[in-house]
Amino acid sequence: MVRPQSAVFFFEEDSSVPEHSKPLMLEAVLFCPILQWMSEKLLADGVQRFFVVCGPRFAEEARACFPADADVTVSEQQSDLMKFLNSPDPVLVLPRAALPVEEAGAGFVYAAPGYELQEAWKTKMTNAVTAAELVPGWLPVYGPDTIAELEGLLRGRIVQAHIRGGVRVLDPAAVYIDPRVTIGAGTVLLPGTILQGPCRIGSRCQIGPNALVNSCTVGDDVTINASQVNESTLGDGCDVGPYAHIRPNCTVGARCHVGAFVQLKNCVLGEGTKMSHLTYVGDADVGSGVNFGCGTVTSNYDGFKKHRCTIGDNAFIGCNTNLVSPVTVGEGAYIAAGATITRDVPPDALAVARARQENKENWAARRRRMHGKA
Repeated sequence: MVRPQSAVFFFEEDSSVPEHSKPLMLEAVLFCPILQWMSEKLLADGVQRFFVVCGPRFAEEARACFPADADVTVSEQQSDLMKFLNSPDPVLVLPRAALPVEEAGAGFVYAAPGYELQEAWKTKMTNAVTAAELVPGWLPVYGPDTIAELEGLLRGRIVQAHIRGGVRVLDPAAVYIDPRVTIGAGTVLLPGTILQGPCRIGSRCQIGPNALVNSCTVGDDVTINASQVNESTLGDGCDVGPYAHIRPNCTVGARCHVGAFVQLKNCVLGEGTKMSHLTYVGDADVGSGVNFGCGTVTSNYDGFKKHRCTIGDNAFIGCNTNLVSPVTVGEGAYIAAGATITRDVPPDALAVARARQENKENWAARRRRMHGKA
C-alpha cells in the first residue's frame, strides 16, 4: 500500500470521560499531549490531512496539538468524516491513544482506502474493515499505568538523543525534557532541570541545578540557576537566579542580570540591565543599562487595572524604591534610595521622595524607663 497522506484519530466519547479528566489522547507524556506526539510523528512521515473524531468539549485542545497551518478537521459529525474519506487513497486509522515507538510491531493501527472506510462506517464505527493493512510502530496507551511505564523509556531516549547532539547532561536520570525542546551544542544540563513545552535553548548555556524552563526561547551563553522561567525570551549572555521567577510575556535583553529573589512579569528589559536581588518588575518597559537597587518594586496594580511603567536607558534606581505606575523615569535619571515615585522623573534628574530624617534625642531611653526597663 502507498504510504497514507491522511489520518483519522478516534477520541473516547465525551460522555465516557469524567468531568475532572481528559481523553487519553490529551493526557501528557513528558508534558506533551499524546495527540501531539502522534501528530508530529505523522507529519514527519508525510501525512498532510487529519481528521479528529472529537466532540466540542475537547475540540480546542485537540486542534492545539497540530501546527496552526496544518489541514485538520475536528468534528464528531459523521457527514464531515464521510466527506474527509471520499477518496480511493489510503487513510491511516488510529483508533486509540498511542505513542510512536519504532520497534513496536503491528497491532491496532491500520490503513485502508478512503472508500473502503466510508462503506464500513456508513452505519456504525467498527475496526472490521475489509482490505485494511496493519501498521507497525505504535504502542497503545491504556491509562495512567501505561503512561508511567512509557514515560521512563521515552525520557531516557530523549536525553540520549540530546547527548548525541552535543549536549552535556551530568545525570541523565535527573533531567526531564519535553519532546518539543531543541537544545544547542555545548549546553550543560545540571540535575533537577525540567525543560517543558516548545523551548528553544541556545548553545553553551548552563541550566540548573533545579531549574524549570517552560515554553521559552533562550539565547546562547545563558545561565539559569535554580529558577523558573515561563513563556518568555532570554537574550544571549543573560544570567538568571538563583531563586528568580520570570513569569509569562517577558523579553530579557542580552547580558541582563536577573538575580536572587527577583520576579519579572510582562515586561521588557533592554540590553545589560541589572537587578541583583529582591526586586519585582511587572508591566514595565525598561531600557538598556538600567541598574535596580535591592527592594525595588513597580506598583503596577491599583486594585482594578494594571498600569505600565517606563524606565529610560542608563537610569539608576536606588534601593527600596516604589515606582507607582503609570510613571516614566527618563534616561540617565537617578532615584534616591527609599523613594516612592508617583510623578514622571525627567532625564538626568535626581528624584528624592522621602520624609526628611528627624532624630529624637534620648527617646529610646525614656521609653525603656516608662516600661520599667531602664
